Amino acid sequence: MGISKNPIFVPGVWGPYFSAMVPGFWLNEGGQSITGKLIDHMVQGHAAFPELQAKATARGQSVYAYLNSHLDLIKKAQPVGFLTVDLHVWPDFHGNRSPLADLTLKGMVTGLKLSQDLDDLAILYLATVQAIAFGTRLIIEAMESAGHSISTLFLCGGLSKNPLFVQMHADITGLPVVLSQEVESVLVGAAVLGACASGDFASVQEAMAKMSKVGKVVFPRHEDKRYYDKKYQVFLKLVEHQKEYAAIMKGD
Repeated sequence: MGISKNPIFVPGVWGPYFSAMVPGFWLNEGGQSITGKLIDHMVQGHAAFPELQAKATARGQSVYAYLNSHLDLIKKAQPVGFLTVDLHVWPDFHGNRSPLADLTLKGMVTGLKLSQDLDDLAILYLATVQAIAFGTRLIIEAMESAGHSISTLFLCGGLSKNPLFVQMHADITGLPVVLSQEVESVLVGAAVLGACASGDFASVQEAMAKMSKVGKVVFPRHEDKRYYDKKYQVFLKLVEHQKEYAAIMKGD
């Protein structure tokens, strides 16, 4: 969600809508379809999922908290993101919403091996989280090309509670990620509107300033930039190749 003082038309991104989110500003909305469900699909469909479930339950953790700790265990001395050097995912298992706006696109995974152990599951999970972050980077680039200026990401919702998801977004976009002090920040938004409706604040902007607080800022690891730039090149090649495959199959 990006706001601007003047309307900006971004190909493949919804909007601009006037006063849709913040009164007096134009809103563009670029999203990816069912990202949380995609992560569930990749994790739950893996042969090692029953083992993961049993170990997470024994430790009293969610499967994702367990996977995050397992990744820290197997990364050894390297940054955790480098575990996917040979594994790449294109995340449009349900078509692309933004910025390509192509419902015919499919998901892709390259770099699979015969192994089906917990390490393999953890790395596939990581590659999927990274793919979603690369999708965010693609949307940001489309919005900036059209005239938006984006220097910070604000994350809310269920996936923002996952520290790996947040850090990968920071590292892959190269932008700091701001998290709300109130974890259920969507409820704060409802309260902001209620406070305006009751007359406690004169404007949405005033209510936002008084009722919302920054909880944490996650900064990108700039020393890893070259690695993620290379993975982003592969990411873009995946969809380019998928379109070539479709053209071959449709040809005479």
